[in-house]
Amino acid sequence: MSLYSSVTILQKYSGVLMDKNSQYTLPRVWEWSAENGGKFANINRPIAGSTHDKELPIGEHPLQLYSLATPNGVKVTVMLEELLALGHHGAEYDAWLVNIGEGEQFGSDFVQLNPNSKIPVLLDRSAKANTPVFESCAILHYLARKFGDLMPEDAAGHSECLSWLFWQESSASFLGGGFGHFYSYAPEPMEYPINRYAMESKRQLDVLDRLLAARNYICGDHYTIADIAIWSWYGQLVLGKVYEATEFLNTDSYTHVNRWAQQISERPAVKRGWVVNRVFGAEETQLKERHAATDIDALM
Repeated sequence: MSLYSSVTILQKYSGVLMDKNSQYTLPRVWEWSAENGGKFANINRPIAGSTHDKELPIGEHPLQLYSLATPNGVKVTVMLEELLALGHHGAEYDAWLVNIGEGEQFGSDFVQLNPNSKIPVLLDRSAKANTPVFESCAILHYLARKFGDLMPEDAAGHSECLSWLFWQESSASFLGGGFGHFYSYAPEPMEYPINRYAMESKRQLDVLDRLLAARNYICGDHYTIADIAIWSWYGQLVLGKVYEATEFLNTDSYTHVNRWAQQISERPAVKRGWVVNRVFGAEETQLKERHAATDIDALM
C-alpha cells in the first residue's frame, strides 16, 4: 500500500492528518525547514555529525560526565551520588555542563564520544582504555555492573530490573518527546497530539501505580537503578518538577506513584544529584559543574 493510499484511508476514517479545515497539506517528499517553530527549533536538524570544533574539558577524577540536568541527565548524577553514599570512592566524578540549548552537544569531541549528540555521556578513564558510555540507562547499567551495587544479583531479579529499565527507556519517548513537547514546547497548542500523548502518559502512570500498590520500589523491597531511571521522569512529573502538568494530568490520583516519588525525593543522594548540571529553576538549586562533594555541600 502506498503512502498516499494510507493517508487517504486515515483521512476517511479519522480525519486526523488532513481535512477541509486543515492548513497543512502532506507533501510527497518531506523537506526540512529550519524555522519550524517550537522551543528547540534553532538546534533541531535532520542530520548527524558535529557542527563545530570543540574540545571537552577533563578533570582529575576517573569518571567524567558531560550532561545537563534534564530527566535523563538527573538519572546519572543521582546514580553517582548514590554510589558515593554507599562508599564506592571510585565513583568520584567531574560533571561538566553541556548546554544543549546552545548546541554544545554538536561539538567535535562530544560527537566523538556520542555520535547521536545527546546528553548524558560518561567517560570512564579508570580502565586500560578510556571507555565512553552514552544513553542514560546504559550508563546506569554500566555503573551498576562496575561497582556491583543497586542492581539485583539473582537471575530473576536482574531480569526484572532490566525489564523495567528498558520500559522506562522506551516509554519516556511518549512522555517527553510526545506529551512534554506538545504540552510545553510546541509553538501553539494542538489538540490531537496533546490528547494522544496525555492518554499514553496517564496509561503509563497507571501501570506504575498498579505495580507500586503491592511493593515499595519498582523491583520489590530494594531500591535499584530501575527506581532511579523511572523516578527521574515519572517521579519528577507527579512532583511537579517537569512540565508543570500535575493538574492537567491529575497526577495526584496516582497515590502509590506519589508515595514512591516522595519517598525517593527525600533520599540525600537524590537531593544531591538533582542539583548537578542544573541551569534553570531557582538559583539556589543550580550547580553548573561538580568536581568535588564540597561543591554540592556549599550549595545545600
